[in-house]
Amino acid sequence: MATETGEFVDWNTFQACRAQLGTGFVRILGYFQEDGTKSIAAIEQAMRDKSAIALVNPAHMLKGEAYQFGAQQLGQVAERIEMIARKCVERRVEPDEILPDVVKLRGLFERTLAMLEREASPLVERRPTFGQKSFGTNQSFGRL
Repeated sequence: MATETGEFVDWNTFQACRAQLGTGFVRILGYFQEDGTKSIAAIEQAMRDKSAIALVNPAHMLKGEAYQFGAQQLGQVAERIEMIARKCVERRVEPDEILPDVVKLRGLFERTLAMLEREASPLVERRPTFGQKSFGTNQSFGRL
């Protein structure tokens, strides 16, 4: 689903993750921020070093965590980096072709994380889920 910022997040996956983690959701989202920041730094350093081997693990980690939160676009970019890096390792070539993906990765991560944090805020009005009734803002409390 495209959001107002143009990013793609699978809101069903996001809500399922949120429900499964319960009160620990915000803490786990913090771990995602920390792990993602480290992974991106490692990916950027690996590109500077032209090391395909050093790209594989951080891209794999970022991919898995992104998909768990429903961050489809971020997961797809990380997956592309991982798969091409693996091919480069097998062929013993430098990973130059993924440079455009690596360049956009940090900004995509930051925008995605901001979106997930905004949705995790207790101050955000929740989208009604299937089976829930949405009431207009002009209805007073307690009225159906």
